[in-house]
Order: sequence, then structure tokens, then C-alpha cells
Amino acid sequence: METDRILLRHWLESDSDALYKYASDPEVGTRAGWAPHKSVEESRSVIRNVFDNATTWAIVLKETSEPIGAIGYGPSCECALPSRPGEPTVGYWVGKPYWNRGICTEALLLMIEHVRRNTDIASLVSGHFTDNPASGAVMEKCGFRPTGEMVYDATLYRGAQRSIRVLRCELREGAGEM
Repeated sequence: METDRILLRHWLESDSDALYKYASDPEVGTRAGWAPHKSVEESRSVIRNVFDNATTWAIVLKETSEPIGAIGYGPSCECALPSRPGEPTVGYWVGKPYWNRGICTEALLLMIEHVRRNTDIASLVSGHFTDNPASGAVMEKCGFRPTGEMVYDATLYRGAQRSIRVLRCELREGAGEM
């Protein structure tokens, strides 16, 4: 999947250095709910054990051929967003040097189009910490609509309970009808 500016492709073990470069920044993980990576080896392990699946992609800046973030969908994350049966959870992030450049919006639109064309998934759910409204703005630009808020009780990076704003994107006509 690609646009003029980015490419979504599966992660490679050779991406470990680039992943560590961006995922070791404490501001990146905090916004997404995970601890900063502590080593290239940890990033390599994430590629092998978390990103190695059919629905997670590296966001690659075509200009440099470097992975600068990740996007994907799948079973609900640890925060257990309220999802419908068969409804996957969406997650994404990019490295701090690429914030506020429209890259997450571009990547999310590309992934949504891929899901529409290649699956029978009726809707997607996602959420963002309320102290990260920029992520919610990305979701809304891509067709996600707010459904409510919840508090994540588990101990996250920095150990605090945090409010999550939940959003849903209907992909098929009548998807929201029960």
C-alpha cells in the first residue's frame, strides 16, 4: 500500500535500528501507552513477537526508505476497548520528528481503504488518551466518530490510570445496526 509520500509494508528484522530510533523516545510511547524501547534488541523482539502478523505495517517514508512508525489492526489491545464481535482495534504512531505532518492521517486512510477492499470487516474501533487530542483529530479526519470514554485501570507506562476517548469507523452500510 502506498501514496506519493509513504509506503505501508510489513516489518523486517533489519528495521530494528529504525524502530529503536523512534520507539525509544519517551514522548512517543507515553502517547500510545507503552514504555520506551530500551535497546535495539528490544525493538527486534517487538518486530518478531508483536509486529510479525498480516495486519501490522511499518509506515515508511518513501523519501528516505526508513520506517518512521507503525499502523495496524487486530484483537483489542490490553486496554480492552469496547468492541463489537469481530471488530478489530486500530493502532498507529509515528516518530516525533514526523508529528503534525499528516502522515498518520495518510497512513490511516490508506489502511482503511485496504480493509474496505480486502476484508468483510464492517467497522473498526480505536481510542486515544484524552491528553493526546491530536490522535483523535487523525481518527476523526479518517471517518471515526466518538462513542464515549473509558478509564484504563491497568498499570501503563508511568503507572497512572488514564481516560481514553473511544471512536468507531463504520466501513459498511448498516454496520452499526443490530
